[in-house]
Amino acid sequence: MTNLFELVHYTGQLLNAEGFRDYCPNGLQVEGRPVVNKIVSGVTASQELLQAAIAANADAILVHHGYFWRNESHQVTGIKRKRLGLLINNDISLIAYHLPLDAHPELGNNAQLGKQLGFELEGWFGEQNIAAVGSLKKPRSLGSISESIAEKLGRIPLSIGDVSKQIQRVAWCSGGAQDYFAEAIAQGIDAFITGEISEHTVHLARETGVAFISAGHHATERYGVQALGKHLAKQFDLEHQFIDINNPV
Repeated sequence: MTNLFELVHYTGQLLNAEGFRDYCPNGLQVEGRPVVNKIVSGVTASQELLQAAIAANADAILVHHGYFWRNESHQVTGIKRKRLGLLINNDISLIAYHLPLDAHPELGNNAQLGKQLGFELEGWFGEQNIAAVGSLKKPRSLGSISESIAEKLGRIPLSIGDVSKQIQRVAWCSGGAQDYFAEAIAQGIDAFITGEISEHTVHLARETGVAFISAGHHATERYGVQALGKHLAKQFDLEHQFIDINNPV
């Protein structure tokens, strides 16, 4: 058995959670039972994930997308009431890390995404250094890379650019990081990979000749929370289960 607050303190220190300016509170968002034997991890604290965690007899749920986002209503009504009610009535804790989980150099979403895709990490850029830049071991065509991403992530990406274009240097940032594209281009890359794409991004890719790959917000953010959950399970001798709630976005 592990004390809940000991677990949260350790995780916050590991991810340097207090060092980030974020859009939501990082760490313990909803307090449940004081001891933890099993953690369920997932990308987003949706009602479906909460119900799956309850069925799995979890003591705590670890996610990337939690609650209490900046500018959202403070009223506990509707969907928010149902979600919080599930947690409180079942005495389950909700632990969430947003930007700190994106940025961690080993367990983070971008470090883990780079490993999944076989990229060699060279450095970091972007707001609070959460985006990554690196290279492939040898050049590959945009079409080949897109096929590899589809195979690895289980989702066909939207790729903007000439499929025959040879790609060597890449930059990537999980989730909705399309606004980092211009900054990524300044890194001297051949392609940028993120989760989402905006209308203007297509024109920027076409006019600069730098390929843009939209691989899915959910699909690109499945790996950091899994790595963190496995680390915590080993560190505290806990049971850990990752539950992937399908999301096509």
